Amino acid sequence: MTATMKCRQKDYHPYIDQYIDYCRSGKNIVGKDILLACDYIEYKLNNPDVFIDAEKIDKAVELIERYFEVSLFDWELFVLALIHCYYKSDDTVVFSTFFIMMGRGNGKNGFISPIAWYLTTHYHGVTGYNIDIVANAEDQAKTSFEDIYDVLERTWAKSKKFFYKSKELIKNLKTKSYIKFNTSNAKTKDSKRTGCLIFDEVHQYESYDQIKVFTSSFGKRKHSRAFYITTNGNVREGVLDDMIAIAEDILNGTIKELRWLPLLYRVDDEKEVLNPEMWHKANPSLKYLPTLKAEMEQEFIEMKYKPAIEEEFYTKRMNWPKGNRELQVTEWDNIAATNKPLPDLTGWSCTVGIDYASLRDWAAVNLHFRKGDLRYDFGRYWVCTQNPELFRVKAPWQTWEQCVPVDDVEISPELLTEYITEMAQKYNIKKIAIDNYRYALMKDALEKIGFDPKERKNLYLVKPTDIMRIQPVIESCFNKQLFIWGDNPALRWAINNTKRVRAGKKTGTDTGNFYYAKIEAKSRKTDPFMALVASMVIEDELDTGQSTFYDLPVILA
Repeated sequence: MTATMKCRQKDYHPYIDQYIDYCRSGKNIVGKDILLACDYIEYKLNNPDVFIDAEKIDKAVELIERYFEVSLFDWELFVLALIHCYYKSDDTVVFSTFFIMMGRGNGKNGFISPIAWYLTTHYHGVTGYNIDIVANAEDQAKTSFEDIYDVLERTWAKSKKFFYKSKELIKNLKTKSYIKFNTSNAKTKDSKRTGCLIFDEVHQYESYDQIKVFTSSFGKRKHSRAFYITTNGNVREGVLDDMIAIAEDILNGTIKELRWLPLLYRVDDEKEVLNPEMWHKANPSLKYLPTLKAEMEQEFIEMKYKPAIEEEFYTKRMNWPKGNRELQVTEWDNIAATNKPLPDLTGWSCTVGIDYASLRDWAAVNLHFRKGDLRYDFGRYWVCTQNPELFRVKAPWQTWEQCVPVDDVEISPELLTEYITEMAQKYNIKKIAIDNYRYALMKDALEKIGFDPKERKNLYLVKPTDIMRIQPVIESCFNKQLFIWGDNPALRWAINNTKRVRAGKKTGTDTGNFYYAKIEAKSRKTDPFMALVASMVIEDELDTGQSTFYDLPVILA
């Protein structure tokens, strides 16, 4: 599909300008993540305090292409230029974390090796700019190091004036900057002396224990930068999934002020894997590398007969994990379309959904209204600040007005029912829905305000089959952009944290029905969205026209 052309707001540097223009015009076939990255980069660079050091960019390209005997690809020139963006007021870098995910065989190491070499030189201009290359296995950690060593060996007649080299250490004699390789199982590391960290194949990291050793004191050196380069992989709910979640929240505008440069090269849909033209989305070097193209074409034929090759092709060539395919709830454009002003809903009838996984974590209440086909939703979400896992949540929930911090060992059910009681003074609450397995902890509090499933029958206990029944309705509402939520970043974030899962697929009884599940349990919360789902399970209680107070349930003090 050809990208819709969007004009740049200004000229930055030729390597930046051309790449953005080619992506937006469709000359470069890229996915929606790269198009969003172009918008995000412009947002960053349009700050009047930003200075782009064209002299350093041009010198870096000249040195790298001369010593490494390469011609840099367009995406490499693009990234190299963005490395040299600074804030004038405090002489810090615009982008301190570079997260680059692309298909296997595109030359990630071939790019990061000359970058590491260049950053140690006096042309970069920082003394003691030490570089640590980190990977899970020694062979992987040594890949870029040995690339640099081989270049020094080949150019030693000239390079020996500027570098010391051994099989374990490369050092620039003028800047006193070293390059080392490390395995991620290192026990200790003084990262105060490190100017640049390079983490290779991040998809292999299952936890942050391996990374914290290197990052605990990192960032003290002038112009410190960290590079995370990787393909996708088979480790789920590890470091890579967290980083992708942060990257997605940056690209969709939820997080604005992190100094990240996220470049996610991947296909936009599983069907695109079957179209060789779309392979460029995950493989930006493909147009330059006929050998890579030939390898991929061979694998594409073989994968029809060999499931192992098929899984690798989807996961590591296309960055679209095949084995644990997480189906998104909807396209981001449909989520963004919910950000329209809510009308005055005073006196309208509504349903209420409640969701929480643990009262030591998050809890959510959603109010759901309907007029014709349009659906209106808002709510409140409570966050237990004494939850020891809360640090894993990277989204800026503290800045979201819908989120209420609870400084206690758990969230009291009465906090939710007090809010429902308050809302009942303004809206006609027809019925409340809560997951059947969550009801026990909320039972007493809900009965106190007049809601129970048996006597008054104004409370519904949601079953998995109810969610399967309402899922197509929710999908249709998104596709037709019928949801209106006002500016609710917490709810938008929660949807991005949710996946659709085929019911019965694991047991071989796939019926084509879907339910919702968390993409990652500890850092990506779904409670606000699942409260909306619960409220929609019972939306048949609502008239399709504008409703006013009637049949108001008794709210007991």
